Amino acid sequence: MAQVTVYSGPDCPYCVRAKALLTRKGAAFTEFNVRTDEKALAEMLQKSNGKRTIPQIFIDGKHIGGCDDLYALDSAGKLDALLAG
Repeated sequence: MAQVTVYSGPDCPYCVRAKALLTRKGAAFTEFNVRTDEKALAEMLQKSNGKRTIPQIFIDGKHIGGCDDLYALDSAGKLDALLAG
């Protein structure tokens, strides 16, 4: 199974949607709250080339993007293969 990292924040509906899709797919993920963890925020900004919107999602170190990008991968039939590693 792939290593999935989600940088998110509280009360973020896009974060909730993204995490729900990952959960439905059976993917375990590590979540970092960038609103309360400055180190995680700095890491997210560095890894995502300065993108500040949340969520920012990474699968096996590859930047996927946000919630819409994750759902687009799923709609294109490419998400399962990424999650399988």
